[in-house]
Amino acid sequence: MAASIIVDASFLVTLLSQRESSRAWADRQARQHPPPWQTCEAALSESFHLLGPGGTSAIAALLRRGALVPSFRLADQTQPVVSLMQKYADVPMSFADACLVRMTELLSDPLLLTTDADFLVYRRHGRRTIPCALPA
Repeated sequence: MAASIIVDASFLVTLLSQRESSRAWADRQARQHPPPWQTCEAALSESFHLLGPGGTSAIAALLRRGALVPSFRLADQTQPVVSLMQKYADVPMSFADACLVRMTELLSDPLLLTTDADFLVYRRHGRRTIPCALPA
């Protein structure tokens, strides 16, 4: 089992929204890889925006109980994040995605929970694939 579970906005939205088609997958992942989950503030911002007012209380509850931890500090990682966004400008790579990829480079034994297939294209440490779980 991975030592560091990282979650993308797409995973949080899928897990917390009743309308998502991959909800059963997200529920299984949440049971298989229980919190605490690490993320970045950019992914949190996307999650709050995508879920809207109805999702605010669910994300806030995860944050309050320490199940969701915004552990990434951009001030310490600005250059690597900007470099990743430049490298993948043709995809294009979002700011949140760059932060999450950088997290996979910094944390030990990471696993990223996401529904975003762009993470299959991105590489960490130059050429290494991103360890991630995606719906089938």
